Amino acid sequence: SRPLRPADTAARPYQSEGLAGGRYGALETARAPTPCGPQRAHYNARMSDGWPHVELYTDGACSGNPGPGGWAYIIKDPRGGGAREESGADPSTTNNRMELLSVIEGLEALAGPSRVDLYSDSQYVVKGLSEWMDQWKAKGWRRPGRARVKNLELWQKLDELRRIHHLTCHWIRGHNEHPENERCDELAVAALHRFVPSR
Repeated sequence: SRPLRPADTAARPYQSEGLAGGRYGALETARAPTPCGPQRAHYNARMSDGWPHVELYTDGACSGNPGPGGWAYIIKDPRGGGAREESGADPSTTNNRMELLSVIEGLEALAGPSRVDLYSDSQYVVKGLSEWMDQWKAKGWRRPGRARVKNLELWQKLDELRRIHHLTCHWIRGHNEHPENERCDELAVAALHRFVPSR
């Protein structure tokens, strides 16, 4: 089922121009950036030079695995023009699905093709986009040993989106006082608590 959105976070396309009032801190990455889009002759950095540039921070959370889960993202204009955050939840899911969905929701919120610096504390997300996906596709979306890729529909959606945007992946260490990562975690946890019975 489609994860639910909080009632006060209506989806709308994000445009980096014209925003004001960004409230998040400087970037602190733990690993060098990794290209995480398809390498095609007609899709390269030179073509995307005129595209809007955004920073996308994502996180997922789950209470139990499976169990109630939440996702969240923050989109920032790196020029300091502003930020947008959104979150949602699913009553029965896994942590990996929420990590993937946070990226999908963030990319789908963009108004058009963009240069996206993606920041995630999930090795599953970063390595999946930058190392594993092309190998999976070449093998009919199967992992070594011929096992079917888990969360296939979400990976296939991400494959569609990385053909629209120019993605660069950054892994950041979770729960390490990185302001945007901490905020995404806070939003995702708050979202999933709508499905956790109060004690």
